Amino acid sequence: TGDIILQRHCGIDDSDDYFTLLEKAHNKCAEVLYDGLKILQSYEIEPIKQKLIHPVGFYCAQRKVGDEVISWNQTSREVFNFVRALCKPGPMARSLIADKEVKINKVSVIDQAPVYKSTTGAVIGIENGGFLVKTLDSFINVTEWESERKIKIGDRFHS
Repeated sequence: TGDIILQRHCGIDDSDDYFTLLEKAHNKCAEVLYDGLKILQSYEIEPIKQKLIHPVGFYCAQRKVGDEVISWNQTSREVFNFVRALCKPGPMARSLIADKEVKINKVSVIDQAPVYKSTTGAVIGIENGGFLVKTLDSFINVTEWESERKIKIGDRFHS
């Protein structure tokens, strides 16, 4: 809620996920703290009022049980971003097939995948040790998951 003394930005690309961003944050945190303390020691402080950045501010709610459940009625890009935001060491994204939980740690977006309407959450293929799941606009490839149940073509994830 106080003034900002120092702010740094870090790029995020498609290869980043929760784990890599934690690493980036851990590495940058000490550097930013040190530089901020040096600014304070110099007495050459030019603080930025948070209200100048945004009149309301930016607040994040704490995660609750159920926040990790995938909605397959999203685009492939949205599912991709959701999964990578929750990957290990986070709680992992989750969905159910026939009341059996499947924890999904990594998915990939398939370049130039055909866009078509179909039932979202349907397993439509098995490919290279992973499986394809229909999303709102196309489909994604689930490449890392944990499940007691074997995944097969025709299975349906609950949205």
